[in-house]
Amino acid sequence: MERKQFQLGDIVQMKKPHPCGSNEMEVIRLGMDIRIKCVGCKHSVLVPRAKFESKLKKVLRSSPEAASNKDED
Repeated sequence: MERKQFQLGDIVQMKKPHPCGSNEMEVIRLGMDIRIKCVGCKHSVLVPRAKFESKLKKVLRSSPEAASNKDED
């Protein structure tokens, strides 16, 4: 199975929604741990990369900077 590609600033959907009811999360930090912020209530959570990759369902929207960088290539 192919690994899902995500970058800083992407809006992603996790397998389970946040307790506030929103299912959209923004990636705000990358590294060994990944910090995601709920788009609905702005609560942020630090998740280990392995757990994040297993719980990630899909990337909903890519960050605007990443899209403009791809256009320049």
